[in-house]
Amino acid sequence: MTILDPLKAIEKARSYCAFQERCHSELKEKLYGWGLHKKDVEEIMSQLVTEGFLNEERFAIAYAGGKFRIKHWGKEKIRQSLKLKKVSDYCIKRGLDEIDKRDYRKVATELINKKSKELKEPEGWKKNYKIAQYLISRGFENDLVWELLGQD
Repeated sequence: MTILDPLKAIEKARSYCAFQERCHSELKEKLYGWGLHKKDVEEIMSQLVTEGFLNEERFAIAYAGGKFRIKHWGKEKIRQSLKLKKVSDYCIKRGLDEIDKRDYRKVATELINKKSKELKEPEGWKKNYKIAQYLISRGFENDLVWELLGQD
């Protein structure tokens, strides 16, 4: 554990936050890891919010969009991941609202088609069940998955 003085820590924290969007819990963990005390951590975080380096809503939007576009996660998995990072419900909702509904359905459909081709199972309820389990495990909503599989 490196013990930094608050002036050096704030410069490092600015760089850390400028490199990519961060949530409050990530920065707080980093600052404590640098050996800072609670009072200094709170002051640094407050200053970075004021300066615009730290914005949890912006983080949630970037995080949700990235996990959806790059990893093809569903909204439920993104929501759980953001909750683990202690992001507020409001920011989580804002992040998820930024995911385009048409793109979301399109990606779910593509995943269904891809998984359907991979499975050796003949067409039927068993194959649909396996496909549904796969998409649900990726965080897609139950209702949407079954709707897309034509099993309302």
